[in-house]
Amino acid sequence: MEKTLTQAQSKGFYKLNWLQRIGFGSGDLAQNLIYQTISMYLLFFYTNVYGLAPEVAAVMFLIVRIVDVIWDPLVGAFVDKHNPRLGKYRAYLILGGIPLTAFALLCFWNGFTGSLLYAYVTYVGLSMCYTLVNVPYGALNASLTRDTGEITILTSVRMFMANVGGLAVGMGIPYVLKYFDPTETEDLSTSDSAWLVTMAIYGVAGLALLIFCFSQCRERVVMDTRETENVKVSDLWLEFVHNRPLRVLAYFFITAFAMMAIGNAAGAYYINYNLHGNADNLSIFMGLGSIPAFIFMPMIPAIKKLVGKKGMFYIFLVTAIVGMAMLYAISMIDALKTQMWLVYVAQFIKSTGVIVATGYMWALVPEVISYGEYTHGKRISGIVNALTGIFYKAGMALGGVVPGLVLAYVGFNKDAASQSAFAQQGILWLVSVIPAILLVLAMYIISRYELDDDRIDKINSEIEQRHKSA
Repeated sequence: MEKTLTQAQSKGFYKLNWLQRIGFGSGDLAQNLIYQTISMYLLFFYTNVYGLAPEVAAVMFLIVRIVDVIWDPLVGAFVDKHNPRLGKYRAYLILGGIPLTAFALLCFWNGFTGSLLYAYVTYVGLSMCYTLVNVPYGALNASLTRDTGEITILTSVRMFMANVGGLAVGMGIPYVLKYFDPTETEDLSTSDSAWLVTMAIYGVAGLALLIFCFSQCRERVVMDTRETENVKVSDLWLEFVHNRPLRVLAYFFITAFAMMAIGNAAGAYYINYNLHGNADNLSIFMGLGSIPAFIFMPMIPAIKKLVGKKGMFYIFLVTAIVGMAMLYAISMIDALKTQMWLVYVAQFIKSTGVIVATGYMWALVPEVISYGEYTHGKRISGIVNALTGIFYKAGMALGGVVPGLVLAYVGFNKDAASQSAFAQQGILWLVSVIPAILLVLAMYIISRYELDDDRIDKINSEIEQRHKSA
C-alpha cells in the first residue's frame, strides 16, 4: 500500500524514487537497442549484405516515413481514447514490444536476398510496431508527474539510459558481429547469419527491459474516462495549430533527428572507406557517440539552473558544430586522418553537444502537453506524442533518404575495396557538413521557444487549481 501523499503530491506534483526513475528510463534503453541499430546499421545492411542499391533503399526509407505520417496520429488518438486493463500507456510496452522484437529480427534476416517486397513489409512492420511502443512511452512521462524538477531528473535518467543503449549498439555491434562472423574479417561484417544472431540478442534484451519498465511505472496524471470519450484524430491538427510551443518543438525535432540520423547512417561508411579503419576503429567511433552522456547527462539539472534552458541549448549545439568542423578539417588533411586519436577527440566533442541538446529536448514534451491542457482543457498526451513522433520520424526519413541519395550521387560502389575521391567527399558531407547546417537551423528554431520554468510551473499550478475547484 502506498504511503500517504504529501499535499503537493496530491495535486499531481509527484516525486518518484530511484527505482521508478530507472525503471522508466529502461524503456528508452530498450527502444534504443533497436532504434539505434536501425539508425546506424540498417542502410549498411541493405546495401552491403542484403543487396539493395543505395537509391532504392533511400526511396524505401522515405515511403516508410510517409506511412508513419498516417499511422502515428491513429496510434496517438487510440491510446488517448482507450484505457487497457494493464495501463493507459504502459500496456503498450508489452502489447507493442513483442511484435517490435519480432520485426526487428525479420529486418536483419537475409532469407529473401534482394527482395524489395520483403524489405518493405518487414521495415514497415517494424516502424508501425515501434510507434505502438514509442508514442505511449513518450506519453507515459507526462502521466507520472507534473513536477518540472522531477521531469528534468526523469529526462536525465531516461537519456542517460538511452545512451547506454546507444553505446551498446555503437560500440558493441561491430564486436558481436565479428564474434559470430565465420569469415573473421576486420571490416564491418557482411555475414547475414551474424547480423541475424546479433539482432536477436539485442531484440530479446530490449523486450526484457520493456517488461521491467512496465513493472515500475504508475500513471497518475491522466484524463478520466469521460474526458477521453471526446478524443479524436482531428485533435492532432487542432493541437498543432493552437499550440505554438508544440510547433516550435516539432520543428526542432525534425532538424535534430535528421542531423543525428544522417551522421549515424554515415558512420560505418566513413570509418570503412574514408579512414580505411577496421571493426575496432568503428566500435570506438560509434561508442564515442554515446559515452559523453555518462559524463554530462547527470549534470543537466545543474547546467540548466546555471545558464537557463535556452542557454544550455545554445552552448551544446555550438559544441557539436565545433566537433563536426574538426572532423571535416582532420579528414581533409592526409597527415591528420591517419591519426585516429584526433578523429576520436573530434567525435567526442561533437557527440557531447549532440547528446545534451537532443537529450534535453524530451523534457519539453510534458511542457507542451501541459500548455495544451491549460489552453483548451484536454491533456491529450498520446496525440502530442504522436505529433512529435511524426516530426522526429520526418527527421529520421531525411536521415535515411539523404545518405542514400548522396551515396548514389557520388557514385558509391559497395563492391570496391576503396572509393573514389568524390565518393569519399560525399561521405564526409554526410558526417560533418550537412549535420552542421542542420544544427545552425536548430539553434534558430529553439530560440523561438517561449516556455521558461517559471511560466510552466504557473501553468501547472493553475491547471491543478482548476481540477481542485471542479
